[in-house]
Amino acid sequence: MKRFQSFFNSLVTIIALAGCASLAAAAPIDELVAAARKEGVIEFLAPSTFGPQGAQSLAEAFNRKYNLNIRLNYSPSSNMVGDVTKVLTHAAAGAPPEWDLMVVTDAHHASLWVRKLHQPFDYRKLGVGPQSIQYDNGTVVAANQFVLPAYNKNILPPKDVPKSWEDLLDPKWKGGKLGMSTATHHPARLAAGAWGEKKTTEFVKSLAKQELTLGTLGALYTRLQVGEILVLVTLTDSYINTAKKSGAPIVHAEGIEPVISPAYNAGVPKRAPHPNVGHLFAAFLITPEAQEIWEKYNGQTSAFIPGTRAYKYVQGKKVLHMTQDQAEMVDRLTREYGKILGF
Repeated sequence: MKRFQSFFNSLVTIIALAGCASLAAAAPIDELVAAARKEGVIEFLAPSTFGPQGAQSLAEAFNRKYNLNIRLNYSPSSNMVGDVTKVLTHAAAGAPPEWDLMVVTDAHHASLWVRKLHQPFDYRKLGVGPQSIQYDNGTVVAANQFVLPAYNKNILPPKDVPKSWEDLLDPKWKGGKLGMSTATHHPARLAAGAWGEKKTTEFVKSLAKQELTLGTLGALYTRLQVGEILVLVTLTDSYINTAKKSGAPIVHAEGIEPVISPAYNAGVPKRAPHPNVGHLFAAFLITPEAQEIWEKYNGQTSAFIPGTRAYKYVQGKKVLHMTQDQAEMVDRLTREYGKILGF
């Protein structure tokens, strides 16, 4: 009888502890939801390719999931360098940022991280896996881009399609036939991988001698469509997804490795007016509901969530994911390569 009583007491204790653990796990999300409800609004910066309809779909799913009525104000970003510069300028002037949550690439968030301009949060308490958290709890990886050279398949003959990054240095591309965008963090990432800084810098200097056509990704994407340039040195799959939807003949030069994979990171900037909604929304972006919407409107998912399209795509490929300890080097080389390339 005593043995049974002892077993029963132990069982009750285990159940009680499990219940406490469950309550403890639920508490952080409940507290954050309550705080977000009081704030009532989120100023949301995200890629322009996502579009107002995509942002509205995210807002509806977010409110439905947490039983909220948050108003989302979407700011489309077509120049992430400029958007980050705005935050830096506001911070220098002692003013709060314009946005509560910024979804820009990990390289752009690096510029904020090195200047301690994130408002960190322990996202693990909300169930976010460690691989999806970067910059000392400052950001959450929402989705992964894939970057390769791109061309117009209706104009460029198959025999001329680049088969490697080094193919872009062929003299036949001289005279403005290659387009290079302001996203100079793309080649900077090659230095963080197997290429190393020396090889990558030599590659960029050689690339600059090709008499590149310079511009933003959006502008060069248009010029690629009309044949003003023949190859775009790097193009994100956001634009490839746009091309598929619109029927534009723009495709990646598949088979080139390593594949550059910038991550769209969601981070709350320091002194954001509505940080609680921002943190909750950042964690929401890795949920199945948000991943489905992100894929529908921007064509991407997270490579760190098993089962997603991005996760399946990276299997067996040489893919460059930038890590936090590489951020300062990529940030430095982004600026250096920008000058070399003529920006």
